[in-house]
Amino acid sequence: MFPLKDNIPTDRTPFVTIGLIVANVLVYFLWQKGGLSIGSPSGRHYLVNLYEHGLIPYNVTHPGQHCAQLTSGPLTCHITDLSPTWSTPFTAMFMHGGLLHLGGNMLFLWIFGNNVEDSMGRARYIAFYVLGGLAAFALQIAVGPSSTVPNIGASGAIAAVLGGYILLYPRARVLTFVFIILFFTVIELPALVVLGLWFAEQVLFGAAGLTQGGGSGGGVAYFAHIGGFAFGLLLIRAFVRRVKETPPRLPVW
Repeated sequence: MFPLKDNIPTDRTPFVTIGLIVANVLVYFLWQKGGLSIGSPSGRHYLVNLYEHGLIPYNVTHPGQHCAQLTSGPLTCHITDLSPTWSTPFTAMFMHGGLLHLGGNMLFLWIFGNNVEDSMGRARYIAFYVLGGLAAFALQIAVGPSSTVPNIGASGAIAAVLGGYILLYPRARVLTFVFIILFFTVIELPALVVLGLWFAEQVLFGAAGLTQGGGSGGGVAYFAHIGGFAFGLLLIRAFVRRVKETPPRLPVW
């Protein structure tokens, strides 16, 4: 199930949301050098960058130690004074593991982020987004404090945006692409259904991932999504300044 658009127009150009999307794209292509790989890139520069600037829970919970994989050999953890552990939650928030990862995150950010930005203003939205991302990483670390798997992606911060959106606009209508085996269609669903099902999926897969250690499954940090979403639900009212009326239906294409 993929959202395509909602029915709430913005009153102002969402410059912060646009800027975040541009920043994520530039980081992926120019800094990570991820290229056009659909799956996870595997070039040496990408891997070195991943372990140096991705968020590794072990590094955070073991100050002064740093896990790195600079070659194709096994992961090694060693003592170093050069580990930029304090900065990795911020750098990891703009890194991605492939075009599908980047594209999916940016789609959700564009559809739901512009309205959340509109509701609180640019400065508050930046603070909300970054704090939501930090809260997401914090829960992931709490669940798997000894994990040596790098955590990257904007999805934790975006999950905070989704949590805020579902509380502000539960009756908003979202044009959604639904695919079930060989059947697919485009239908209009309430935001409460679209985002509620998304969150339920994160909880179910996160619980299943606990059996694998670290609270992740298939390379996805589900508890980061849960932490971000919970942050959005709990703190959106502290940031929001105005909420618009929800239009009754989506505009006809």
